[in-house]
Amino acid sequence: MASGSKKVIYAALAGNSLIAISKFTAAFFTGSSAMLSEGVHSLVDTGNQILMLHGLKKAAQKPDKMHPFGYGTELYFWAFIVAILIFALGSGISLYEGIKHIRNPEVIIDPTWNYVVLGLAIIFEGWAWTVAYLEFNRAKGKRGLWQEVRRSKDPTIFTILFEDTAAMLGLVTALVGIFLAQHLGIPELDGVASVVIAVILAGVAVLLAIECKGLLIGEGASKAVVEGIEQIFTNDKRIVSLNELLTMHMGPTDILVNVSIDFSDELDSKQVEAAVSDFETRIKEQFPDVKRIFIEAQSFLSHIRINSA
Repeated sequence: MASGSKKVIYAALAGNSLIAISKFTAAFFTGSSAMLSEGVHSLVDTGNQILMLHGLKKAAQKPDKMHPFGYGTELYFWAFIVAILIFALGSGISLYEGIKHIRNPEVIIDPTWNYVVLGLAIIFEGWAWTVAYLEFNRAKGKRGLWQEVRRSKDPTIFTILFEDTAAMLGLVTALVGIFLAQHLGIPELDGVASVVIAVILAGVAVLLAIECKGLLIGEGASKAVVEGIEQIFTNDKRIVSLNELLTMHMGPTDILVNVSIDFSDELDSKQVEAAVSDFETRIKEQFPDVKRIFIEAQSFLSHIRINSA
C-alpha cells in the first residue's frame, strides 16, 4: 500500500504545483477573487502532499528505545495536520477573499485567462483524481466508498482523493462564478464563488479530521482480521477459553495483537511455549499486517476477577 500511496501523492503533487502557478498568474492578470482562492487552494494542496510524503518517510523509521512500537502513527499525525491546514489556510483565505470581493467587487478585466487556466486545471486535476480513485477503488473491492473510508487505515489515499474531489468541485464553482459575474454583470458573484469554495474546503477538512482523529487515538483491526484470529484460537483443543483479544493499528500495515488465553491444564510449560510459538506463526502467516503478538496465559476466572476489580 505504501507504493500505491506514493504514486497517488506524486501524481497529485505534480498536478497541483503546475495548477497553482497557472491560477495565480490568471488571478494577477484578471483580478478574479475565485481564481485567487483556487490558487491558494492548489498551493495548500501542494504543501499537503509534501507533508504526506514526509509522514510516509517518518512512519518508515525502525523502532528504537524511545519508540519500541515504531513510528507508524507519524503518518496519522501528519494526515491530521493536513486536515487542519485545509481548514485554516485553504478555507480561511478563500472565505476572507470572498467576503472582501463581495463587499468591494472588482470587475474581471479579461476572463479569457481564467477560462483557459480553469480548463487546463480541470484536465490536470481530473488526471490526478483518476489516479487516486483507481488506487482507492482497487483497495475497497465491493465495499461502498464511505464504508471503505471508515474501514481504511491508510489516510494517504483517501486524503488525496478527498482533496482532489474538493479541487474538482472548486474548479467548477470558480468557472460558474466567473461566467455568471461576466454575463450577468454582477461582479459580486465572483466573491460568492470564493465563499462557496471555502465551504467546500471546510467540509472536506472536517471529514478528514474526524477520520484521522480516529486513527491517531488508535483503531482496532478490521472485523475480518479479528474474527480470523479468534477462529485460530477457538478451534484449537489446547485452549479452554479465549479470555480477551485486543488489536490496534500502529500504522496502515502494522497491527499489534494482545491475547489472554486459558490453556488446558493438561499442558506442561514446554507445551504451552510451543503452542504460543505455533499461534504466532499461524497468525502472521494468515495476516501479514500483524507485526507484534503478545500472548498471556491466564485462567478464565483470574481474568474475570482482575478485570472486574
